[in-house]
Amino acid sequence: MSANDPTARLFPALYEGDEDAVVRLLRAGVSAEAVDEDGQSALYLAAVSDRPGIVRLLLAGGAEPDRLSLGTDAPLCGAACGGHREVVRALLAAGANPDTVEAFGFTALTWALRRGHTAVAEALLMAGADPDRPGPAGEPPLVTAAHRGSVGCVRALLAHGAGARGEALAEARRLLGVGIEAELRGSLARTHGPGHPWVTHRHPSPEGMTIEVQLLDAQGRPFAGDDLQTGHAEITTLLKASTTRPGR
Repeated sequence: MSANDPTARLFPALYEGDEDAVVRLLRAGVSAEAVDEDGQSALYLAAVSDRPGIVRLLLAGGAEPDRLSLGTDAPLCGAACGGHREVVRALLAAGANPDTVEAFGFTALTWALRRGHTAVAEALLMAGADPDRPGPAGEPPLVTAAHRGSVGCVRALLAHGAGARGEALAEARRLLGVGIEAELRGSLARTHGPGHPWVTHRHPSPEGMTIEVQLLDAQGRPFAGDDLQTGHAEITTLLKASTTRPGR
């Protein structure tokens, strides 16, 4: 793709958020389904870059909302993983399937729950996402939200009738017993091997606190990490109440 090719100019405009340039390029004949040199679609890149205006322009120009970038990555899933609510709403408004499945069995709701993005989860559920569709490892969505420690995601799922409440309650209780920091360190050790030095960070979040554990290399630089929210006690209370209601 040469620098003189109008398609090549679409991607810098996308990353810079230059909506006027995108409009000009689409009017000049650049396809809304264009892909970059690596094969990633413009719509997917705009979605993961949190460019809702450009997402809407590409959709209006004919981009298919559910087309998988590189055959593996769904724009809706990329936006949900990043917590990009307005992009998610734009894709859903254009007809994206809220239960679109990308590589390895992930859906947008799975990503939203794993990352604790309550507003995105609510938008997906309102659009018809299945509150009981299992995640890639067969885990129920409510268990995923309980593990994450996101009170908001748990509330959203309960409001939409999600099942597996007993399993989710057991997971929330387990995290209370193990402790978030120990859980994160154990998970990272299973993935990257034991013995790495580590550091813990605590970040304020809309729902309280997020605890992050990072593994450090020999130079003391972080090379891997993960985080969880701290709502497990409140989630336990919510789920105990929901499982004792008639019919639960």
